Amino acid sequence: MPHRIIIINGPNLNLLGEREKSHYGNFTLEEIKNKCIQKSKQLDIEIEFSQSNIEGEIVTMIQEVRNKYDGIIINAAGFTHSSVAIRDALEIIKKPKIELHISNIYKREEFRQKSLISGVVNGIICGLGVSGYILAINAMHELIENGN
Repeated sequence: MPHRIIIINGPNLNLLGEREKSHYGNFTLEEIKNKCIQKSKQLDIEIEFSQSNIEGEIVTMIQEVRNKYDGIIINAAGFTHSSVAIRDALEIIKKPKIELHISNIYKREEFRQKSLISGVVNGIICGLGVSGYILAINAMHELIENGN
């Protein structure tokens, strides 16, 4: 039976390819989704790929991991630096969790250099562009297979 993971994308990531290309590149979220689907098929993983600009919707998605998924990859975007609710939801989940950022948040503005969610995830991938999504899928596969 294939493993199931969810990849959650936070606010404004629906505008990738249009906004701040110097930080995020030219890829659209749909193109990233397609790359993730291709990679997940190679690893026999089923993925749900979602995006929301609404904090409460993201909290609900995270809570659903308990019964529906084997792990979660989250690019919380701007909520990374401000959402205690998302942090608390992630902390409840006792399955593998990876925090993901396209840009290197530690080379950006000071307020972006603090992640509220880093302390409750297994690992962090940041600053590697769209490749970070593929690396996160590979890492999640390893975490699930190794029972971490």
